[in-house]
Amino acid sequence: RDFLRRLLAVAIAGGHVLIEDNPGLAKTLAARSLAQVIGGSFKRIQFTPDLLPADITGAYVLDRASTELKLIQGPIFANVVLADEINRAPPKTQSALLEAMEERQATLEGVTLLLPQPFMVIATQNPIEYEGTFPLPEAQLDRFMARLSIGYPEEADEVELLMRRALRRSDSIELDPLCTLDGLLSLRQAAEAVHVERDLARYAVALARSTREAARVAVGASPRASLAMLKLARSFALMDGRDFIVPDDIKGCAFDVLIHRVLLKPDAWASDT
Repeated sequence: RDFLRRLLAVAIAGGHVLIEDNPGLAKTLAARSLAQVIGGSFKRIQFTPDLLPADITGAYVLDRASTELKLIQGPIFANVVLADEINRAPPKTQSALLEAMEERQATLEGVTLLLPQPFMVIATQNPIEYEGTFPLPEAQLDRFMARLSIGYPEEADEVELLMRRALRRSDSIELDPLCTLDGLLSLRQAAEAVHVERDLARYAVALARSTREAARVAVGASPRASLAMLKLARSFALMDGRDFIVPDDIKGCAFDVLIHRVLLKPDAWASDT
């Protein structure tokens, strides 16, 4: 439940999520379920070493009937896009997501096309299997508002999972929409109206700046991290029914925002502390 709350907070904040966890923990199900409850479209891209940028953005092909070029849109044109095992594709293909994630648009043959709104990328990667992978560059990691993990369920929860599957008699799960796409956009506007005290802005900046000044850190968090903490804190406040943020809102999202933006020095990796 805590993971789903954080995932929803990022969706309200208008950001993208990197989920790093072991296989079989319902990462794909979480992304598809989010798309269903907001009434949006969902596309899944399985990243592989032979995946091309055109496989993501689409391309113009010749229509033999009209002898004209016809646009075939790629899976990036959806409200929720799941980039499954994103680190298995080469950097050239990974970079095809950069423009979409930052500018909410895709350029094909010199023509810029706007992506549907709202637009969200949920990327996954396996933290235990690195053979045949291409680590995400820091510039792309910084595009993700938060990095989340699900973790293994408790024993009672796993038993409940099995019993629900037995009663459902099907692997597929269909959820009813709880809001519309316009409703999610309205939630984003409401989050933008949440009040922020200057002292709490200083708190967020202090957390980000501390990573840049730490002795064992090679690269710290950028100002984009401070902005991400502000946006997520506003989302948490909105979800709690408040029109102002409190220190716990920033504290509660700081780890998710900073963990993938901090690059340690080599000697720090070798240290046990």
